[in-house]
Amino acid sequence: MESRSLRYFVAVAKELNFARAAERLGICAPPLSRAIRKLEADLGITLFERTTHRVRPTPAGTVLLKEARIALDALQAAGRRAQRAAGPESKLVLAIKADGDGGLLEPILARYATEAAALPVTIRLSGWGDQARLIRQGEADAALIHEPFDRTGLDAETVAVEPRVAALPAAHPLAALDRLSLADLAIPGVEPGRLDGLARYLDSVVERHHIADLSQLLTLVELGEVVTLLPGSVTVRYPRPGIAYREVPDAPPATLSIVWPQQSRSTATAALVRAATSVVPSERKAA
Repeated sequence: MESRSLRYFVAVAKELNFARAAERLGICAPPLSRAIRKLEADLGITLFERTTHRVRPTPAGTVLLKEARIALDALQAAGRRAQRAAGPESKLVLAIKADGDGGLLEPILARYATEAAALPVTIRLSGWGDQARLIRQGEADAALIHEPFDRTGLDAETVAVEPRVAALPAAHPLAALDRLSLADLAIPGVEPGRLDGLARYLDSVVERHHIADLSQLLTLVELGEVVTLLPGSVTVRYPRPGIAYREVPDAPPATLSIVWPQQSRSTATAALVRAATSVVPSERKAA
């Protein structure tokens, strides 16, 4: 199976239209259709259901789409890592969101420096939710990411688990209480023990307000634009007179993970994982 065939297949699966996919790829529709037919013949399966009105992946096509994305990302990442390795100095690139390390970056790097396989570390500051993409595309060797995230093609180990707190404007009526519940906060889609609803809520806030980092999010809280849940370590690192932090016992915990490519055989990356998972006592990693 050639990478070109997979790229063609992914384009059709994303566009659900051969003409749009061909335009996206910069080719004509008939050669694209022939290439997909050949891929189906080579595999002995039907990848798309085709009617005069629509194109959609079959169950087999849905499986191949997931695997094809992993394979194409890995191929692209291999090229980028090879280019980086050809540079004048070997280094390890660690992606983090600004203020997204739970205050653990310095101790992790200090522990990593004691490892025999350690390389110089370059920190790649990323936007909200970009760390996993940077790894898959070969622009980073590892990342510190809060759950949940897309684990496709990635491995992960827990670094730390901590309670979440509510961040409210200091003048908010709920700020008069010492403890709150998720029901008190009434954050849309956020339920006890579930991270997916909280992730969707945070993504919507980030997109709506064009938030790049935690500092901007906290400013919106101070202005009364947003009420949200944050890792408890934020209360120590970012005390603000305009924000009230309150315990929310039934909120899902904040889990920070060290993440790296599944196919990685780098001893330097393995050493970083060991360092990251050893800086916090094991009792703080319990789910």
